[in-house]
Amino acid sequence: MPAMSELTHINRHGEATMVDVADKAETRRVAVAEARLRMQPPTLNQILDGGLAKGDALAVARVAGIQAAKRCADLIPLCHPLPLNLVSVDFQAAPPDALAITAECRVTGRTGVEMEAMTAASIAALTIYDLCKAIDRSMAVEQVRLLRKEGGRSGLWRRPEGAG
Repeated sequence: MPAMSELTHINRHGEATMVDVADKAETRRVAVAEARLRMQPPTLNQILDGGLAKGDALAVARVAGIQAAKRCADLIPLCHPLPLNLVSVDFQAAPPDALAITAECRVTGRTGVEMEAMTAASIAALTIYDLCKAIDRSMAVEQVRLLRKEGGRSGLWRRPEGAG
């Protein structure tokens, strides 16, 4: 675990603080995150077939994820508001009982977009839960995680294969 002095959002007095990024170089930054939504197999089939009474859950969840990434700084107190260049949200069935939701965010700026990508994936998953809860209350959002980030001083990072 990092020492308090290594945590960027904690000042020398141990207080939460917003990081000053004014002196950082603007670079192209990308982050890809994933969330998984586990459900009953018939629920997954209904989502994929577009057979929900509330309409196309994937289309609604895609828009919700994009909107959430754009509002990340309003949701997470110490995040910088970012002028996002791209937010994409995609879905992949993971039969028999899960849906993988992947979000990618891009910006040219002084700070990364990891939180925006994780927020987009999370909110897309929660939106599908909301649209399907009447038919499957056992759904569970699982494994919200960063898969890849690039740009900035630390460069490229990829989640190792098999790592949680």
